[in-house]
Amino acid sequence: METGAFLWIILVAAAIILLSIFFYYVPFVLWVTAKASGVNISLVQLFLMRLRTVPPPKIVNAMIEAHKAGLKGITRDLLEAHYLAGGHVERVVHALVSAEKANLALTFQMATAIDLAGRDVFQAVQMSVNPKVIDTPSITAVAKNGIQFLVKARITVRANIRQLVGGAGEETVIARVGEGIISSIGMAETHKEVLENPDTISKVVLKKGLDAGTAFEILSIDIADIDIGKNIGAELQMDQAQADKNIAQAKAEERRAMAVALEQEMKAKAQEARAKVIEAEAEVPKAMAEAFRSGNLGIMDYYKMKNIQSDTDMREAIAKPQKPVK
Repeated sequence: METGAFLWIILVAAAIILLSIFFYYVPFVLWVTAKASGVNISLVQLFLMRLRTVPPPKIVNAMIEAHKAGLKGITRDLLEAHYLAGGHVERVVHALVSAEKANLALTFQMATAIDLAGRDVFQAVQMSVNPKVIDTPSITAVAKNGIQFLVKARITVRANIRQLVGGAGEETVIARVGEGIISSIGMAETHKEVLENPDTISKVVLKKGLDAGTAFEILSIDIADIDIGKNIGAELQMDQAQADKNIAQAKAEERRAMAVALEQEMKAKAQEARAKVIEAEAEVPKAMAEAFRSGNLGIMDYYKMKNIQSDTDMREAIAKPQKPVK
């Protein structure tokens, strides 16, 4: 009895496994659901989907949704091809149904191209119906009088479905709007003009057609916040004055160094001249001795010369100012 029961258990388990494999490759329940929803598809096609590693529920559910929404031209082959290309079948069908209800001109080929380009086509359709608001980070701009502004803008955009493939994204729109705000404030003569009419900034920026080549259509640009920052003009003037001061000090130091060098050179030349005088004076006794030996100088001539030298020293001593006695 125990052996027979064990065999029955094995047979039942094998039967369950075989049935599971059968219904996995031949999804009978899914086929019944498709037939009940009015979608014409055969069990052989569902079996072949499994062999092509295409999940039948994704394709069948998408076909049911398209059929119920009244969409024409969406076949099983198209959906399978899009799935095998790496696309999102459900997202594409959702987008087509939403576009149909909103009277947007969106074809299956366009929707699949947008999806394969890496964009969320369903979100794009929703954004075409309900515009999106993009808040820019704080933008720094300076008026002509040097006053700095910190501006935050709010951009209302709507998805441009025809430009979603190959069109620039939100980052480009934010960058262009920031550039337009900086240019608009930079043209103002004073900061008072900007504070009195902040709406002129958005009007000027909006007229520049900043959404060209992007995946969005700019509906409005509103200045959400504007604050006064630093006095950049005054800071630049102070920096320039400090730079001029440093340059003047450097030039003065250069002139002083040149004067010191010239003074040192003159002292060196004076010392050299004194050395030559001392050297020449050292030759005088030799010349006098030679004159005595040769008879060109007599003893009386020598005494006369000494007297003249003594008179000269006395006159120089008298001419020098006397130091006061402490």
